[in-house]
Amino acid sequence: MEKQNNNGDSSHKLNYALDLMRRLPFQDSEKNLSYLLDLVPEISEDLLCNVEQSLKIAHDKKSKRDYLLCDYNRDGDSYRSPWSNTYFPSIRDGTKPSKQLRELEVQVNEAFDIYRELYYEGGVSSVYFWDLEDEPDFGGCILFKKSQDQTKRGQPMKGLWDSMHVLEVIHTEDYSAKYNLTSTVILQIKTKDPDTGNVEIGGTLTRQEERVMDVHKAQDHLLNIGNIVEDMEFKMRGVLEHIYFGKTKDVVNHLRIKEGITLKNKQKNLPGRGLKVRSTSAGFLQE
Repeated sequence: MEKQNNNGDSSHKLNYALDLMRRLPFQDSEKNLSYLLDLVPEISEDLLCNVEQSLKIAHDKKSKRDYLLCDYNRDGDSYRSPWSNTYFPSIRDGTKPSKQLRELEVQVNEAFDIYRELYYEGGVSSVYFWDLEDEPDFGGCILFKKSQDQTKRGQPMKGLWDSMHVLEVIHTEDYSAKYNLTSTVILQIKTKDPDTGNVEIGGTLTRQEERVMDVHKAQDHLLNIGNIVEDMEFKMRGVLEHIYFGKTKDVVNHLRIKEGITLKNKQKNLPGRGLKVRSTSAGFLQE
């Protein structure tokens, strides 16, 4: 009975913590998460699994290339690089994909590295695969990270885009496979301009999709995964553009209309006495 009460208490604490994280500013999520981990260390593992965090970058000294860190390439305190298949710091018997799956992982990494350069014009990408219990089923994680310090016009801006696509591939008996995809995007933008002032936008978006696609050979997975991830990223970019930029534009336009109505009301309420008032961009001029 006491064990059940402890489990129920931990569940309530986790729900409260997640609800609090959703209400706090997203830009401070990493700092706020650290505070929560200090306050309720007993739910640390569950909290870390449920709170989306910005991807971290590490450097592969062996291949001399950057790669992204996540739970899917971690073994203890070490992380596996998709470029050299080596753990940093080095460990013995670290979890690695089978030989055949590793060959596919290399091909998909090369393909998405080209995709990253074409679509993001920079940044870092990483792809990780792992074997599931029933061969040849496997799981995968496709990661992209792009940060920017200024706009293309040279204006100061701090921007961050992290996209994480977690995939489960289940083979069927009719030369096809079911792809279960869960995608999450983290977006952060901070600008400072004399005309607009300080503007900060940030948040996360998660979507899921399931597709059944033909698979006649292992290389078919490369094309199938590329298509489903590209389609999902396109959809999520459209949703984010509507939510963050479309809604912000609607709010600004609404405020401008309100200001215009207020200005007209002030002009109507001004005392007459032969005084004419005309509005200019510099304010009110008396005639």
